[in-house]
Amino acid sequence: MILGQHSSKPWVAPSVKTPVKATVELPGSKSQTNRALVLGALATGESTIANPLIARDTQLMRDALTALGARVSAGNDALWRITPINASAIKTSSIAIDAGLAGTVMRFILPVAALTRGEVTIYGDERAKQRPIAPLIESLREIGVDIHAHRDSLPITIKATGEIAGGNTSLDASSSSQFVSALLLAAPRFTNGLALTDVGPKLPSRPHIDMSIAMLQDCGVAVNETINELGQTVWQIGKSQINARQWQIEPDLSNAAPFIGAALVTQGEVAIKNWPAQTTQAGDYLRQLIDLWGGSWKFTPVGLQVTGPNRLRGIDVDLGDYGELTPVVAAICALASEPSVLRNIEHLRGHESDRLAALTENLAAVGIECHADSDSLHINPQSTDRNSSAKTWQSYEDHRLATAGALIGLVIEGIEIDDIGATTKTMANFPLLWQEMLVRPST
Repeated sequence: MILGQHSSKPWVAPSVKTPVKATVELPGSKSQTNRALVLGALATGESTIANPLIARDTQLMRDALTALGARVSAGNDALWRITPINASAIKTSSIAIDAGLAGTVMRFILPVAALTRGEVTIYGDERAKQRPIAPLIESLREIGVDIHAHRDSLPITIKATGEIAGGNTSLDASSSSQFVSALLLAAPRFTNGLALTDVGPKLPSRPHIDMSIAMLQDCGVAVNETINELGQTVWQIGKSQINARQWQIEPDLSNAAPFIGAALVTQGEVAIKNWPAQTTQAGDYLRQLIDLWGGSWKFTPVGLQVTGPNRLRGIDVDLGDYGELTPVVAAICALASEPSVLRNIEHLRGHESDRLAALTENLAAVGIECHADSDSLHINPQSTDRNSSAKTWQSYEDHRLATAGALIGLVIEGIEIDDIGATTKTMANFPLLWQEMLVRPST
C-alpha cells in the first residue's frame, strides 16, 4: 500500500482463541523523526537520522522541508542525511506545502517557512481544517510573521522575509502542546530569541514538550523554563546556532500500545524489541498502565517483555499527558473485567478525529457500553452484548482508532475496520506487523 493511500474495502481484524506470544520490532518514533527533521533543516551543517520512521507523516515533513530548500537523502531508508535550508538559494517565489492530516507538519512548518523567503502556502486534508491552530497563528503574528489564514485554519499563507523578529509572546496551549514545540524548535533562529508564556488553563501532552526541549539541548541550545508569578510556564531561548547532530531514533512506543494490548487481553506474552530504558516518549507511560491492569513487564536483552494477567482489571487514570494512547487504552479497558474511567482528555476532540465521540460510537456499535462527558470516557465492559450484529469499526481517517479496532477484533470475532489504510500515517505496514505477531513465536 502506498503511504497515505487508504484501503477501499473493509479489513477483517483477525481473532485468536489462544494467548498471543510474539516478539515485535516496531518502526521509529514519529515524534522524534519529525523533530529531528526540523532541527536538521535549521542546523549549521549536515545532520543524519538513523532508524527514521518511514510513514505518511514523516514523508509529508520531508517533502515540506525539501520544498523550503532543505535536502533529505532518499537513497538509504535506514539513514537519512539532511542538508539545512539555504533561504538565499531559493529561486521560487511561491511554494505550496501539503500537511496532510499531520499535526506536527501543519504546526511545526509555520515558523520554519517564515524563516525562508517568498510566499508559502500550507494546505492539508479536509479534516486538518478542523484541527486547532489559531493560538499559534496569533503568536506568530505577535513576533513579526506576516501570516494569513482562512478562518484561522488551513490553508495558511506566509509571506516570508527570511527572518522572524521573535521576542515576547504568549498563547493558550490547552488544545495542543504542538503550539509550544513549533515555536521552541525554531526559536534559536529568531532575531531576538523567544520568551513564550503558556496562558492556558492546562497543558496537555507535556512529554512531547519535554522531548522538544531535550532534542534542542542535544543540539547545543540552552532552554530556560520558569514559572511566573501567575503560575504560568515560561520558556526562554536566546538566538543561537542549532548544531548539526547524528540522531538515533527510538522505536515508536505509542505505536507499541496495540501490541502490548494483545498480550494483556489474551493472557499472552509480547516482547517489544529495543525499548529504551530512559526516554521522553509519552508511550513509556504504558509500563505504568500495565501494572494498573494487573499485567507485568520486565526488561530483557531483547527489550520490554509484557505478560498479560489472568484477570484484566479496570483502571481510573488521568491521560492528560498521554492522550495519544487513549484509543488503544480504551480498547483494552473495553475488554477488562471491571469498569474504567479515562480522564482529562477533552483535547482529543481536536485530534485526527473527535476521538471521544468516535470511541463512544465504535464501542457501542460492537456491544460495549461507553459514554463521554466533557473531558472523560466511562467504559463499562460488564454491561456488554459482544454478540452485537454491528461489527463495522469506523476509523474516521484516524490511525489510532484503526489500531484500537484491530485490538478489539482479537477478542470479538468479525470486526471489520472500514479503513485500515489510516494506519499508514505512522505505521506503513501495520496489517503485516499485526499478522506476523499472531504467527511468530516469542524469543
